Amino acid sequence: MERILIVEDDIIMGGGIKLFLESKGYEAVLSENLSQAEKMLESTFSLILLDINLPDGSGYDFCREIRKQCLTPVIFLTANDTEENMIKGFQLGCDDYISKPFSVELLYQRIAAVLRRSGQKQSGERFEYRNLSVDFARMQAAVSGSPVRLSATEYRLLELLIRNKGQVLTRQQILEKIWDCDGNFIDENTLNVHIRRLRQKIENDPKNPQFIITVFGIGYTFGE
Repeated sequence: MERILIVEDDIIMGGGIKLFLESKGYEAVLSENLSQAEKMLESTFSLILLDINLPDGSGYDFCREIRKQCLTPVIFLTANDTEENMIKGFQLGCDDYISKPFSVELLYQRIAAVLRRSGQKQSGERFEYRNLSVDFARMQAAVSGSPVRLSATEYRLLELLIRNKGQVLTRQQILEKIWDCDGNFIDENTLNVHIRRLRQKIENDPKNPQFIITVFGIGYTFGE
């Protein structure tokens, strides 16, 4: 079942959206402020509906934080429907922008479209190697069945290595393909940091990795 997080301080509106989505077969979770939503991010969601003007902060800032952690689709729900605000939302990585007021049926169709697009790439694909599994459709990884929280860059790095399993990727090849969340190229020092953090999250012994193997003087490869 698809899980949707609703971050909306209007209790009546948020509650109405929650009930409607549940009637459509989704599991919906409502958060009335950002502090609650931040704690809820420890769980996995298929999509996030995010208001911009919240009592304890800005949805824009929260979207920026989400993109540092994961690639979960985000739809902004807001009365700020100027072109400038919409452009800002898309620049921060949102997947759609719905202006208030809106019909719940329109919201349902937009949610379905975003979920459909997010699942088109590698839909249904799953990779398993030793105790590591990666669900490419959901962009999620797990070690021994336990979910692993990866940043967007860490996930892209892992997927790149897996999809080139059996090949050695030079550091330059990796640098050309991996971008950080703000759209800037990653330099070699930053790449070293991401490799180290990724190993800490997925390797049983990061000092003796089984997944991300260093080919000295060249780059990296996945597995044996």
